[in-house]
Amino acid sequence: MRIYDGSPRQDYEEVLRSIGAFLDQREMREILLTEAPDGFIVQGLVGTAAGLGDLSDVHFDIEKETYTFLDDDIARFIEEGVARRRGGAPAPDHLQAGPYEKALRIIGRYIDQQKPRDIFLLEQDGSYIVRLLMATRAGARHVLAEFTSDELHSLVTAGYTWRADGSPAPAEQRRSG
Repeated sequence: MRIYDGSPRQDYEEVLRSIGAFLDQREMREILLTEAPDGFIVQGLVGTAAGLGDLSDVHFDIEKETYTFLDDDIARFIEEGVARRRGGAPAPDHLQAGPYEKALRIIGRYIDQQKPRDIFLLEQDGSYIVRLLMATRAGARHVLAEFTSDELHSLVTAGYTWRADGSPAPAEQRRSG
C-alpha cells in the first residue's frame, strides 16, 4: 500500500500475507507475482474436478488463472485478514493460515527490510525466487534472493516469536545473490 501518490509501497509483509490468504482459499499452486504501478498481478495453477457425473470418472484439470489486485482490493484483503486474526476464538480450519499466507508473510518481511522499488517473485514446489529492483547511486539494479521450502519452514516457525518482540529476521538464514 502507498502512504501517498508517488511513494514507495509500504508493508510488503501484510500485503503479501493477504494475497497469500487469497491464494490459499483458491488452492492455487506454482505462483508468479509481479508488482504493477497500481497493485499486483498474480498467476498460478488451479486444479478443477471434471467428470461425467459418476465419481469413478472424475479427473482433475489444471488451469492457469490470472488475477489483478489493485491497491483498493489489497486494502480490503488486509482488513479482512486482520479481522479474521483478531476474532479471539480459534478460526475454523478453512480460515486457518495456509502455506501461502505463512510463506508470503515471511518473504514480505524480508522485502520490507530491503526497501525495494519493485518486486517480482516466482514459486515452484514451495521454494521461491524473489527479484527486487533496488535504487542505487548509479541508478537501479536487480537483486535476487532464494527461499527454499526448508528455509521458509524454519523462518515461519521463528516468525511466531517476531510478532511478540518485533525482532528482525535472522540475517544468517538469508542468502542473496
